[in-house]
Amino acid sequence: MIVCAGRNETFKFAEAIGVGLIESAINLTRICLFNKPDFILFIGSAGSYGNHEVFDIIESRRAANIELSFLTNSSYTPLDNVLESDNKMVKNDTIVNSSNYISTNEELAKQYNEYGIGIENMEYFSVLQVAREFEIPVAGIFIVTNYTNENAHEDFLKNHQEAMKKLTEYLVDKNIIK
Repeated sequence: MIVCAGRNETFKFAEAIGVGLIESAINLTRICLFNKPDFILFIGSAGSYGNHEVFDIIESRRAANIELSFLTNSSYTPLDNVLESDNKMVKNDTIVNSSNYISTNEELAKQYNEYGIGIENMEYFSVLQVAREFEIPVAGIFIVTNYTNENAHEDFLKNHQEAMKKLTEYLVDKNIIK
């Protein structure tokens, strides 16, 4: 099953699960309860912490939920904040960070690279968490639409349509969709 966020990021061949950690967790859980898929592929856009270029496509099987406050030693969590899928088809080491907030502090956001975290996407951590709970293999394919800086939202809007086209072409080239 191919899933995506929704709202302005939808695809004819993917099931929209909602934007952010909460909506995506609730809606994907509902799907898994009533029609459990054999495999989940999450597709969507991402912001780069600086090591990936706009329109780069990244496949990943790892996600994190590390807030900016963690980078400034202003918070801690007792929860597992990095998850990895057992899916061995994807070998990329890029960790995708998820939060309900988009990073706009470029200098602070670059620190994510020190932890092996290269991009951010609002939903992916919850997708891995739900897949883990239901013992479903999972992976993600992302296209970079912007950098995590003060222009993040404007660049996302400017690049989004072209990025969705390029991501779809990538999925066709990889024989994931027809």
